[in-house]
Amino acid sequence: MRPAAALLTLFGLACSGAARHGNTVILASGADLQSPNPLLTTHPLARQIQRYCLLVTLFRYDSTLTPQPYLARSWRWSPDHRTLTLHIFQGLRWHDGVATTASDAAWTLRAALDPATGYPRRNDLSELLDAGAPDDTTLVLSFRSAPAGIPDVLTDLALLPRHLLGGVPPSRLRQAAWNRRPVGNGPFRFVDYQPNRRWVFAANPDFPPELGGRPRLDRFVIAVVDEPTTKLAALTSGEIDFAGINPAHAEFVRKNPKLRVLDYPLLFSYVLVFNLRHPPFDRLEARRAVAQAIDGKALVDGVLFGFATPANSPLPPSLGPSVPLPLPSAPPPLRPSAPLHFELLTVGSGEAALEQLLQAQLAKVAVRAELRQLELATYLDRVEGPSHDFDAAVMGISGDLALGYLTRLVALAGLRPVAGSENIVRLIQDSVPAVFLYHARGVQGMNRRVHGVQMDLRGELVTLSQWWVDQ
Repeated sequence: MRPAAALLTLFGLACSGAARHGNTVILASGADLQSPNPLLTTHPLARQIQRYCLLVTLFRYDSTLTPQPYLARSWRWSPDHRTLTLHIFQGLRWHDGVATTASDAAWTLRAALDPATGYPRRNDLSELLDAGAPDDTTLVLSFRSAPAGIPDVLTDLALLPRHLLGGVPPSRLRQAAWNRRPVGNGPFRFVDYQPNRRWVFAANPDFPPELGGRPRLDRFVIAVVDEPTTKLAALTSGEIDFAGINPAHAEFVRKNPKLRVLDYPLLFSYVLVFNLRHPPFDRLEARRAVAQAIDGKALVDGVLFGFATPANSPLPPSLGPSVPLPLPSAPPPLRPSAPLHFELLTVGSGEAALEQLLQAQLAKVAVRAELRQLELATYLDRVEGPSHDFDAAVMGISGDLALGYLTRLVALAGLRPVAGSENIVRLIQDSVPAVFLYHARGVQGMNRRVHGVQMDLRGELVTLSQWWVDQ
C-alpha cells in the first residue's frame, strides 16, 4: 500500500473513498488543532475552524477587511462613542437545540476579560469595561475610551455556549468536557476527534439562510499529517484535497493536471523568540549577536523559493504603507564576547530546513544552536506554558489588524508590554525579544475537483461553506 493510502486508511478515511468520490473534503494540517475553544487557542487553523466552521463571530471581514454584519445584524454607537449596542440575530441554535442569545456573547466576552481564563488576545480587550445582555437579542459593550471603529477582536473571537460552559470556573476552562466534544452553532457540526489523527465535521442542515445556510459539502475533515513528503504524496494521489506544500514542490504540483497551487497573502510571520527570563538570552548582547547573524533574504531564497518577504519590520507588508517604524538594517554580525550555546525548539518531525539554515548562519559567528523538534502539544507546553522552559524557539505567529500579536510576543519573551503600536515596535527594536525572520505567503496545493475556494488575508477557510465538489 502507498504511504499516503496507508496513512489515511489509519485515519479511517481512504476506505470510504471520501476524498475522491463523496461530498467530503479533506484538508491536511501539519499539527493537531490544539483546541476547539477560542478562549484558549493560538493555532491559526484552529481559530479558522472556530469562526468559519464550528462557531460564529459577531462580525466578519469582507475581502477589503471591512467589518460586516454576521451574528450582530446591526449596531449603533452612543453619542460619546463609548457604548456599542448590537442587535443579535434571532433564529440561530446551538447544535443541541438551545437558542443562541446575546447572553452567550456577553458570557464569552466576560470570560475573555478574566485573567484566569488565559485568553491569548485579552490585551486587545483592554478598553472593554463590560459586556451585558439586557435581553436575548441585545448586546451592550461599554468601553473606557472611544474605539476608532469595530474592534478587530470581535471579528476573531468565536462565541461559546453559556449554558454548557457558564458553570465552569475560568481557571478550569482548559479541562472542560466541552473541549473534547464541542457543541457549536456554526455551519458545521462536530462529529469526531482522534488526537493527532483527525477532526471530522458534518454540515449543519439547520444553519439559517440569513447567515449563509446549509454548507454545500456534507463533511469536512482535518487530517493531521506532520510529515511533508507524506502530505505531498497524499495530495498527488488524491487521498486528500488540500495541503500546505513546501514552496520547493510548487512547480511539481503545478504540473499535475488534477491539482492547482494557491498562492495568497497572509497575516502570518515566522519569528525566533528568545526567553529573557534566564541565560543566555537574559543578556541583550546575546540577543543582538544572534539577531545580527541572521540573513532573512537567504532564508527566503534558500528555503521558501521567494514565497515570503524577508522581515525588516515586525509588521507584514500586507498591512500597507502606513506601517510605523520599520526596523533599520542590521550592522555586520557581531561575535558574542562569551561562547554562546542554546537549545532551539521547533515543531515537527521533518527535515527542519529553515532551522538548519539558521543553525548554519549562527555557526559563522561561533554561536551553537542545538535543534530540538517537538510535537505541537509538547512545544506549546514548554514555550507558552507557565514554566516557559525554553531558550529560544522558532514559531509562526498570526497577525491581526490591532497588532495584538506584537503584545503577546513581547510578553511571551518575558518583557512587560507597552501601550501603542509605535511603542511596541520600538520596544522590539531596542530590546530584541525576538527576531522577525520573514512574513509568509500561503502556498496550498488543492485538488481541482473542489470549487468555490478563496484564500486570502482572512484565512484558508473563509469560503468553506460555499465549497463544492465534482462528483
